[in-house]
Amino acid sequence: MISRAHVFDGHRALAGLYDVAVDGAEIAVVSAEPLRGGREVDAAGGWVVPGLTDTHVHLHDVRAATDAASMRAFEEHHMPGRLRSFLDHGITTIRSVGDPTDGILDTRARNAAGPLRGPRLPATGRGVTGRDGHPATISNGNPWACERFTGEAGSVREMRDLVHHLADRGVDAIKLLSEGACAHSGGPTYLWRNPAFPDVVELERLPLDRLRAGIEAAHERGLRATLHTVQQAAARETIEAGADGLEHGVTVEPLTDHSLIDLMLEHDVTYTPTLWIDDAHPDARDNLRKVAGAGVRIVLGSDSFIGRGLFGANTLEEAELVVAAGMTPAQVPAAGTSGAAQQCVRPDLGTVIPGKRADLLVLDADPTADIGALRDLNMVFLDGVSGRVPKVDPE
Repeated sequence: MISRAHVFDGHRALAGLYDVAVDGAEIAVVSAEPLRGGREVDAAGGWVVPGLTDTHVHLHDVRAATDAASMRAFEEHHMPGRLRSFLDHGITTIRSVGDPTDGILDTRARNAAGPLRGPRLPATGRGVTGRDGHPATISNGNPWACERFTGEAGSVREMRDLVHHLADRGVDAIKLLSEGACAHSGGPTYLWRNPAFPDVVELERLPLDRLRAGIEAAHERGLRATLHTVQQAAARETIEAGADGLEHGVTVEPLTDHSLIDLMLEHDVTYTPTLWIDDAHPDARDNLRKVAGAGVRIVLGSDSFIGRGLFGANTLEEAELVVAAGMTPAQVPAAGTSGAAQQCVRPDLGTVIPGKRADLLVLDADPTADIGALRDLNMVFLDGVSGRVPKVDPE
C-alpha cells in the first residue's frame, strides 16, 4: 500500500491526500481515508501517477542485424539493459512500431513470461509500405535486415496478405508507412530529409489503393491501423482511408489546412508528435500546438531508437518538448497515461482506479505543475511489484 500521496489518476489531479492499496497485480482501493496494509510505502506527500507509456519506439538496431546470429547476439546482450532503462525512467509500457516481427514478438513473449524484466511491450511487428517506400530504401545497404524490418507490398493482394500474416502472428496493431520522413521536392519524387540526419534518400509514396487495403485488412482483424505521415496531404489521405492514428502527424511543413484538424476530430484520430526526433523541423512544434489546442487527442511517443540518447530518458525529454510546444504540464501526463493506454487499446492501464493494473509511479513532486517532476522518480510498480529506482545519470 502507498500511503499519504497526492494522486494524478490519469485524467486529473485529485484534491487532498490518498492511500492507494494494491492487491496482487491490481489497484484495490484509492481512499481519502487512511488504510492499513501488510506492507506500506509512505509517499510523504509525494505523488502517485500511472506508469508512463511511450507509444512509438524502435528497440532493434538495423545496423547490428546482418544475419540471424547477429540478431540473436543483439537480443541476448543488449535488449535486457534497454528494457530495464525504460523502467528506470518510469516507462512501464512501450509500444514497438516497426521492429522485425520474429524478434520483437519473441522479446514480447520472454518479457511477459519473466526471463526479461522490462515494461509491457505491445508491438506492430514490421512496418508495411509500398515497393521502395520508407524505411525500405533507407536500410537498403543491409538487405537481410531490410526484409525483416519492412514489409513491401507491390499490390493490393500483397498488402492484404502482409497485414493478415501479421495479425495471424498476434501483433497488437498494424503500422503502415504512407510516405516516410520526406518532403515533396517540387517534382515527382519524394526525398527523405530530416535535419537530424545527414542522408537524403529518394522514396516512393504508398499508393492509395494499397493504403486503403492495409487499413481495411487491419480493421477486419480487429486491429488499429496507425499511419506514418509527415505532410498534410498524406495525413488527410490516410484519415479519409480510415486510419486510427497518425505517427508524427505533420512535421515538414506548416499545418495550414484547418479542415484537416476538423477531420482528425471527426474521426477521433490520435496524433503522436514525436518531437524528440522531429523537433528539428521548424514547423513541428507549432503544428502540435494547433492540433492540441483544437482538442485532437495527443499521445506520448518519442520515436526513440538505438544509437541516439538513452531509452526512457528520451521519453521524458519528449514530454518536456511537448510542454515547450505549448501543451500544459497538466495535459501531458494524460497523453502519456490514459491517452496512451487508449492508443494501445489497453483499458486496464493508464489510470489510478480500483480494478486497473497496478503500474504506478511514486514521484517526489507534482508533474501537473512542472513536467520536470517526472524525473523526480522514487519508486516504480509494475503489476504491483515495486522497486526503488536507481539514480540515472543524465546524458
